[in-house]
Amino acid sequence: MARARKPVVEVRRSQRRRRTVSAYRDGERVVVLIPDRFSRAEETEWVERMLARLAAREERLRCTDAELLARARRLTSRYLADHADRVVPASVRWVTNQNGRWGSCTPDDATIRISHRIQEMPDWVIDYVLLHELAHLVVPSHNARFWDLVNRFPKAERARGYLEGVSAAGTLVMAE
Repeated sequence: MARARKPVVEVRRSQRRRRTVSAYRDGERVVVLIPDRFSRAEETEWVERMLARLAAREERLRCTDAELLARARRLTSRYLADHADRVVPASVRWVTNQNGRWGSCTPDDATIRISHRIQEMPDWVIDYVLLHELAHLVVPSHNARFWDLVNRFPKAERARGYLEGVSAAGTLVMAE
């Protein structure tokens, strides 16, 4: 098994930066932005932390449609097991043509589409969107029974707040 090569890292210190640390990929290298006051030990710690975060984000972006379907099946068995006979999606896939909603479900043919725009969001938000669409295979509308199913997800309210915040920050109106 080949080991992944560690990227070239450029650390940029800033006197204006007080507490935040950020990182981004610039071609083959990773640029890490840190406060100037950080010690060398803190720099080393934060570089490792940010490399791990970038790797996790990039791994999420590599998630295939097959992996998304497997994730949907895990969510079904965990939160909708009592409806497992009805929650059998024909397909679950990432799409790039959904700019007005996070996901959609067509109960008639059991297809689920998830906007590529959520790929970089936390896993619990992606899980919430997937579970929301899976619940439509049981209840097509947004009635009380539907929300009872969705709210089985422990972070449902938090995920809705996160998505509302993203929408507000981007001055987007997103349909649920």
